This record gives sequence, C-alpha cells and structure tokens, in this order.
Amino acid sequence: MIGIVVPAHNEEGCIRACLRALSDAARHPDLAGEAVEIVVVLDECSDATGVHAQAGGAMTVSIRARNVGMARAVGAQALLERGARWLAFTDADTVVSSSWLVDQLSLRCDAVCGTVGVADWTPHGENARFLAEHFRQTYTDDEDHAHVHGANLGVSAAAYRRTGGFKYLACSEDVALVNALIASGARVAWSAKPRVVTSARKDARAVGGFADALIQVVVQQLEAASQPLLAPMRVPSTP
Repeated sequence: MIGIVVPAHNEEGCIRACLRALSDAARHPDLAGEAVEIVVVLDECSDATGVHAQAGGAMTVSIRARNVGMARAVGAQALLERGARWLAFTDADTVVSSSWLVDQLSLRCDAVCGTVGVADWTPHGENARFLAEHFRQTYTDDEDHAHVHGANLGVSAAAYRRTGGFKYLACSEDVALVNALIASGARVAWSAKPRVVTSARKDARAVGGFADALIQVVVQQLEAASQPLLAPMRVPSTP
C-alpha cells in the first residue's frame, strides 16, 4: 500500500482540488491496482476542511498543535500502522500531477525530493509579475536540483523508520528529514520528474515556508528599491 499525507490548517478553499488530483494519481494504471490511502491531518482546523476531506475519500486525523512537523509525523504513523510501504507528502494548497506517485516510484530510490511550480501569481497583486520573473530566474526546476519541499516529497517506509521520521518542527521539518536520510546512507533522488503545482498565496501557514519565502522576497525588493546601495537580493531557493 502507498500512503499520502496532507497536513491542513483551515484549508477548506483548497482541499477539494488537492484531493481530486491525489485521487487521479492514485488511480494511475501504472500502479497496477495497488491500494493508495490518503490521510489529511487536521491541525487545529475550525472550518470545513475535515468535511471536505472525508467527502473526498480521505481518512482524517485531528491534532491541536499548529506544527507541520507533528502533522506530517502523525499522518505518516497512521499510514505505517496500516501497512504503507511508501509515504508521499504534499500540501493542501498543492495539486499533484496524475503520474506523481508513479514518477516517484520510478526513480527507485529510498527518497525523492521533487520541485514545485506556480501557476497563479495574482495573489501578490502588483508584485505578481516581479515574483514570477524572479522565480523563473532563480529557481532550479531540473534534475539534480537542491530543493526540499514538503509539498513534493516521497520516502520508503523502511528509510523513514530508520531515521525516526519527521521531527516536531514548526518549519523546515522536510529539510531535517532529508538531512537525516542522507546521514543514514539513504539513496535520495533530486528530480523534477514528479510534478506538482502549489499556490503563491500571501497568507503563509508557517514562518519560513514557501509562502513566507515569497513574502520575504517582496520585502527585500521593497527595501532594495528604497535603499539602492544595498547588495543584490537573493531569493530563498527552498524551504
């Protein structure tokens, strides 16, 4: 069985599209009918995320932590207990490709770090064009990249268990896991083959996450514009 973990905090506006895409990926013919189970971890949700998740065929688990590392860890543990051999992770504001799971497994590694794309920059208003161009110029969406995204991550159950799994970190829990995998000798693929599209929303769920990194780019740009002698800005290449 393949397990998919989706952490969520008040994601009623996004979760249905996320789960539709995951369901399509779970039915890919190249999986040869292997069971795929999805768990949405409801982290202090006060909206209808859970209702939509269950209607979309996902199992739900509720926690009250506001901690994405704990949310991913709780979801992973639930799926390991149900017999998952492979764990795939994404985010509630992310839409995966129909071949996402197949592409992760095709790399035949202990873990897969994928890249992200952004289809809609308009939440950033007048800064949308600047951010889109900056992302295009500075983000490496290719093989052998160096990004780690919880929105596009896969790991074998065996490798996950060897490292002790996700730490209860409010940010960069994905980076910590990948570093632990590397230290354990796991084979990690850095690939642009598994495709996902994530949001460029302005209401960041985690300080230091992808949305927060985009906001910081805008802040740096505004500071640079007001102080032209500042050194050239560099975009955060991951969270």
